[in-house]
Order: sequence, then C-alpha cells, then structure tokens
Amino acid sequence: MPASPSTARAINDRLALRLMQDEGPLTAGQLKQLTGLSRPTVADLVERLAAAGLIEVVGEAGEQRRGPNARLYGIVTGRAHLAALDVRTEGVAVLVSDLVGRVLAEASVPIGGDIGTGPAVEQAVTLVERAMKESGADRLHTVGIGAPGLIDPASGELRDSSGLPAWHRRLVAALQERLPKARVTVENETNLAALAEQREGAASDRDTFVLLWLGHGTGAAVVLDGALRRGASGGTGEIGFLPVPGTTGLPSATDCEGGFHSLAGSAAVVALAREHEIGPALEPVPGEPEAAALVRAAVAQTPDAAGGTPGGGLGTVSSGRFLDALADRLAIGAASVVAVLDPGCVVLGGEVGQAGGEALATRVADRLRRMAPLPTQVRPSLLGGAAVLRGALLTAREAAQEELFGGH
Repeated sequence: MPASPSTARAINDRLALRLMQDEGPLTAGQLKQLTGLSRPTVADLVERLAAAGLIEVVGEAGEQRRGPNARLYGIVTGRAHLAALDVRTEGVAVLVSDLVGRVLAEASVPIGGDIGTGPAVEQAVTLVERAMKESGADRLHTVGIGAPGLIDPASGELRDSSGLPAWHRRLVAALQERLPKARVTVENETNLAALAEQREGAASDRDTFVLLWLGHGTGAAVVLDGALRRGASGGTGEIGFLPVPGTTGLPSATDCEGGFHSLAGSAAVVALAREHEIGPALEPVPGEPEAAALVRAAVAQTPDAAGGTPGGGLGTVSSGRFLDALADRLAIGAASVVAVLDPGCVVLGGEVGQAGGEALATRVADRLRRMAPLPTQVRPSLLGGAAVLRGALLTAREAAQEELFGGH
C-alpha cells in the first residue's frame, strides 16, 4: 500500500538528514538530485527540518549563484552532544563530540588496580565531566561505552566477569546517576571495534567477516550479512577460552588460561618475543600493550626478499622467525573460526594486529590456506586500539540521531 502523506514526509526527512550526515552540507538542488524528489517536495522538507531546529543554513554553494537553491543546509551539530568511552582494565579514555560525530574534546586517565572501586569510578566519571566541560557542552544526550566482558542481551548490562575490575560494572550506574538526562549504553569492546572497522577501517567493503582482537587480551567479533552477532548469552567471540594445542592445560569456566588467550594474549606474545630476542622495543604508544611495540619492532627488523627492512637497515633472522611463530599461533585460532563460520575475511584487530601490518597478516593467510579449505582473506587492522572508542562514538551517534530524527 502507498505510504500516507505523513509517513512519506517522515521518510523523506530522514533520507535528507542521513544524506547531510554522510555527505556534509547540501543545497536544495543537491538534495533534489540525490533523493530524486521534486523541487516543491524538497523545499517543503527543508522548511520543515529548519523549523524543527534540525538543519540550518551554513553557507552558500558558490559566488555566482544566489537564491534559495544556493544556500547550503547542514545539520545543527550543537543540537546534541555525545560521549564515547573505552574502558580498559588499567584505565579509561573518553571523547565528546557534536551530533554529527565531530570530536570536540578527548581525555584519558590510568586507573590502578589497588585504589578501590569507589575511587576508580569517581576518577572515570570526573574524566567524563571534565571532557564535557572542555567541549563546551552543558549536557550529554547519549553516552556509548565499550568495555571487556559479556553484555547481557536481555538487559543490555555488563555482566559479572571474573578477572575484570569491579568498577567496570559500577561505572554505568554512576554515569547514569551523575548524568540523569543522558542515555547510557554499553557494548563489548571487540564488537565495537568490529563495527568501526566495518564502517571506516579494514572491513569497509565486507558485510561478512570476523575481527580477531589482539590487544592486552584476545577476543573475536562476528559480523554476518551485515549484522553483528552476539549469541544467546552475549558471548559470541569469547575466543580466549577456545581450547587449543600448544598450551599447558585447558581453560575453565572462570579462567581462560590454557585457552587461545595463553597463545595470543599480550603476555604470551611478549614471552615469545623474548624467546626470539626481539628488541629493544620501539618507543611504546601510551596505553598500548608491550606486545604491540615488540611486534612493531620485529616488523621493522624483518628482512624483505632483498635482505633489507622497512627502515632501510639490514634485517635480522630472529625477527622473521618470531613473526612466523606468532602467525602459527594466530592461525590456530583463526582456523577454528573459519571452519565454523566461513567468514571469507579475518581482520587482525587491536594494537597487535595493527602493529603486525601486512607482514603478519600475510603470514597468517599463508597458514590458513594450508589449514582450512575455505578461501579467507586476512587483513591487518587500520584502526588498532582506537577502534573501540571510534565504535562507541558511532553507536552513540546513531542512537542519538535515531531519536532526534525519528519524528521527521
């Protein structure tokens, strides 16, 4: 059945707003061309959205043109402010943006494991408030949080997880209490990283892929047919618990030691690097795992076919052997995922995946070709550890726009 006039107006308005989000400011003529709507219909929607306070004139398209069609219309970016948080075991990072996702303020703070739950929560909440003040925002509309652990699919809350700081679960409630007008959501960090890689990173051309998270810990995120899959209990991708050969035991329901984590977690990668005498590590990026700096150093020291290195010096045999050994380990976990899901693409995510670059991804791909009958591309992360914060911002932006644009 044809849409009612009010429904048609709402569809057209949302289409115009999405175009302005994706393309930036547009003239009425450009909106007409991109939407296929008639000139009177576009004129009506522009007037309607401006009256609703959602768009405004932000400039003109060119000096030679004058009149209504030459005006550039853009989303009123200050209509709402958003915050994104990346909550780690050892600290938290936050950014505040406007409604279209333009970052206005960023901050981070380390949080030691010995300061207690209450003080840890207070440090994190104070960081958010400080970033909000620096951005010029008087309130936050939506706060997106990325955190390790399981998210209950029914309640959307972070579940109790062994080994994670107690302040993680308290933080959501504390933010909701201090920011009562804000909508606060939480999502698993690896899932957010996958969304960011899909929108802006290594998987931007894929609607089915698996992101293998390689940072302080290990994890995986599964995107099938364009949709993030969380599982019955929110635990899809807990690959750290995967029983694998090469460890000294088996994981348990409360401890991933003995699982894939024991082969690919940061501590395991550091130990492997020491065995191959990799180092000294390059200057570490603040907050990154030591493993990432060592992998980056190994890539810089690994000889190419001509015997040189990316840095122009002579390569070392040990660095290549270290990357080979690391690829052996990563391929074990990746092959298990490929055999079950056939994703066609595996992204080596997190700080370690980004540090390994094509050198590590190519090695893992070579091993997968020998281990699995299913053709699979292996790509290095383009966003690294920053993918969590970026994914949290993208989800916060979408949630806010869905609400604000919902009636138009």
